[in-house]
Amino acid sequence: MSAPHVIVGLSGGVDSAVAAWRLKEQGYRVSALFMQNWTEDEQAYCTAAEDFQSARAVADELGIPLHRVDFAAEYRERVFRHFLDAYRAGRTPNPDLLCNREVKFQPFREHALRLGADFVATGHYAQLSIDADGLPVLRRSVTEDKDQTYFLALVARSQFERVLFPIGDLTKPQVRDLARQAGLPNHRRKDSTGICFIGERPFREFLQRYLSSNPGPMVDDQGAHVGEHQGLMFYTLGQRRGLHIGGRRGAREAPWYVADKRAGDNTLVVTQDPQHPLLMTHEIATGPFSWVGAPAPVGQALTARIRHRQSLQSCTIVDVRDDGALRVRFDAPQRAATPGQYLVLYDHERCLGGGEITSATRPPVA
Repeated sequence: MSAPHVIVGLSGGVDSAVAAWRLKEQGYRVSALFMQNWTEDEQAYCTAAEDFQSARAVADELGIPLHRVDFAAEYRERVFRHFLDAYRAGRTPNPDLLCNREVKFQPFREHALRLGADFVATGHYAQLSIDADGLPVLRRSVTEDKDQTYFLALVARSQFERVLFPIGDLTKPQVRDLARQAGLPNHRRKDSTGICFIGERPFREFLQRYLSSNPGPMVDDQGAHVGEHQGLMFYTLGQRRGLHIGGRRGAREAPWYVADKRAGDNTLVVTQDPQHPLLMTHEIATGPFSWVGAPAPVGQALTARIRHRQSLQSCTIVDVRDDGALRVRFDAPQRAATPGQYLVLYDHERCLGGGEITSATRPPVA
């Protein structure tokens, strides 16, 4: 009987490279699949070409076949359109969650299975187990600072079937060490950052190619005019860089932060208080929630994140609407809960799912 065939999503980074190496060491028959999901600006921002060359070098070193597939149309339709619509509406989207649901765990997984894979694998820092009913359970990785279940929270439970996360039980330093010991050519390659598949680039310049900016007034938390903003879409709650506010008479020598985005009068509100009441919330409302498995009941003690790498925060579901939207109350006020970002719920190490933040309620004034 031949060994099970696993197709690994090989991105060119060290994480997916070690995932492929580890599976081969475990006796699987391994192939690799490189996804091309963005086709513009290849001359100015050629990360996709560099990524593919890195993936090909890893595949050659491991002696495994490398397939290449173009999902640019799916990415533009299912992820990038929502990304632009959110900015038009004044929200701050996180496309990485949609990218996993709409590209990496739909067309990619289906394409790999059509190529004859028994399993599909990625280099995510996450873990999967099987419950008593034989269904997959999404669990946090062993390392909190790299755990990527936040980005996987919108993926349907059925899409985790026949999926492997080979490095979910490793830390990043362990992954680097294994890559070096295995002689993988990308063991020193820098981790990628930036928008999913679009990569690192001047963000304001990039966004202006697709959306018209609308400059307007910038005021402090007392209503005093302190400058002009370049367009509300370029700012997010809690942001402290790029405000370009000079020294002001009567103001402290301290950073400024975005405290509010008033779409009604196109005004950006800033403050020098990083814990200003405008930035704090004790309740968050979401849109329809995507559960990975059975929904948690109202009143159950849970934990949550409202951004990647945030420490887990104690909370409770206090209401579920007919459309599946949630209202969640936190034990401690949360800073800069941003519409368009995602709230992800956990029950101990199990990731329960995620929902887009639609609004936040400020704590009562003492």
